[in-house]
Amino acid sequence: MKYPNLNALLDAQPEAKAYFRCLPDYVREQISARPDGVNSLESLKDYAENLTRGDG
Repeated sequence: MKYPNLNALLDAQPEAKAYFRCLPDYVREQISARPDGVNSLESLKDYAENLTRGDG
């Protein structure tokens, strides 16, 4: 299911909220800065993966 933005997604999907909370601070900050770019759990995971690809 698609949502209008990150906040709507996190409010509606406990799984998305739990995933978001487990992300590093800098990743959450970057995703939060562009909330309209995230409209599903899949897009949230893709975005987070892209941001963390250089880690580790």
